[in-house]
Amino acid sequence: MRIALLALLGLAFGALSGAALGISAGLAWIQIFKTSNFEGYSGMLVFFTFMPLGAVIGGIGGALLFAVIAIRDAETAIEPEPVPRLDR
Repeated sequence: MRIALLALLGLAFGALSGAALGISAGLAWIQIFKTSNFEGYSGMLVFFTFMPLGAVIGGIGGALLFAVIAIRDAETAIEPEPVPRLDR
């Protein structure tokens, strides 16, 4: 259950950060390639293409990252065997 919750948390954080990076990449694309701003074309390009792509990629990446971290933590969270005491 904890792994699933961490994966959902990673999905949310990844989607938000991916959308922000997508907007940044879209704005860089507009500046580098001198995209036309006729009737808001450049804004639509950024917010209907780059932002959703960034959100999807970031969401999948964040969910996978958090799930892998949770799975590895679950593997190492096994109780150690008690150390036998040597009473002398």
